[in-house]
Amino acid sequence: MNWRNLVKMALFSVLIEGAIRKWFLPQSKDLIYFLKDFFLLGAYISYFILNNSQKKVPIKDNLLIQSIFFVTVWCTAEAFNSSLGSPLVGLMGLKGYLWNIPLIWLVPNLFNSERELFVFLRNHLLLAIPIGILGIIQFFSPASDIINTYATDEVKYVATIGSSVRITGTFSYLDTYVVYLTVAFGLLLALIDSNYAKKGWKIILLGSLFLVAVNSLMTGSRSCVFASILFVVIYIFIKVLQTSKIINFINLVKKLIIPLIVVTIAVSIWFQPAIETFSKRTTGDIAEKEFTNRVANTYTDPVSIANIAGLYGYGAGATQQASLALRNRLNLPTGDIIPVGYEEEPERIMLEIGLLGFIFWYSLKLFILIKLWLVYRKLKRPFLKQLALSSFLIQLIQFPDQLVTHHVFSLYYWFLTGFIFLLPRLEKIENLYQLEQFYQQDVQSQYFTNTSN
Repeated sequence: MNWRNLVKMALFSVLIEGAIRKWFLPQSKDLIYFLKDFFLLGAYISYFILNNSQKKVPIKDNLLIQSIFFVTVWCTAEAFNSSLGSPLVGLMGLKGYLWNIPLIWLVPNLFNSERELFVFLRNHLLLAIPIGILGIIQFFSPASDIINTYATDEVKYVATIGSSVRITGTFSYLDTYVVYLTVAFGLLLALIDSNYAKKGWKIILLGSLFLVAVNSLMTGSRSCVFASILFVVIYIFIKVLQTSKIINFINLVKKLIIPLIVVTIAVSIWFQPAIETFSKRTTGDIAEKEFTNRVANTYTDPVSIANIAGLYGYGAGATQQASLALRNRLNLPTGDIIPVGYEEEPERIMLEIGLLGFIFWYSLKLFILIKLWLVYRKLKRPFLKQLALSSFLIQLIQFPDQLVTHHVFSLYYWFLTGFIFLLPRLEKIENLYQLEQFYQQDVQSQYFTNTSN
């Protein structure tokens, strides 16, 4: 198949993978987990091997390529760390680090016009409507209902807040749905703010945003809701700073701020139970202290366990749940026991690939973040500029959160990273097209003038 279709199918598959694993093919849930990876494998083979004659946009950024090279070499070496007990565990762990990185080369060639990119993102995000409706049904269904099951037998009890279920939509687990909602919220904001979203489509996209906001509350995830609020505040703040004319500010208010206010009012009127349920998880001294400690530990724990991890760590995949399942399935050696607990990704990275690997990995992520910001500052076309800003904010807000151990966000992360090269290319294409149109009009005007004379 065409590699472009395979990449798009991989992005679509993450939306339905959990539903298939939970309800339709639970007996094949381990195989379905790799569905998107099969699509990407086909895309990589087609793009890098079979389509050598096709004209491709080169990645002209030696520093980024060098950073990816260092991370690749280090993580590959860590896949064979003796502490793992088996290199098979390391190879499974390596997938979390490297498998989606080639998207950086594919994404710049994935779309050939600004309009084509808008249509793809619009259609992809419209699927938030049926997913969001399913989430509402889950919220008002009992925890024992089959609609609220997870894609595993290991979790015996469905997460609840009081009597209300913490919803998962079509995703396998709560954490995968939370990340999807965060990414969808950021991209929907850029689409609603664009000139491509005409009145009818804008109302539909606002409906998607409304359902994403409602479902975010129903997950009971503080990080999801607070990330969305933070996204809106920073997005509007940056847009205001970049607005030099009063007419542009008025347009911002009409196109974005007023619709956001309307969505907020609608959520507060029609879904008060969701707000009340979320409040139970966020209010109170214990809840506030737990959240504060969790945020603080995300940054302090990697430092405190650096001496335990050492320079080389315990190997790629040592802390990943998929690796544990692989050990049990194939009866592999347990490897060295990690003497400390771990939950958040920064401490997992430190334990897996050691202090040097930790520095390499987060330096790469920071460099990508800076590149997205520079692309945003450089672009002139409004829609492309808004997409660059949204991509930057998604990665900024999610910077310390799960990536290596989160197969859904990993796919979106490297897809959005490809915008570093895609968006400037599309701007150049649109500018050349406008220049050609202007030239043709000028030639026609001169022709009619000469004919008249």
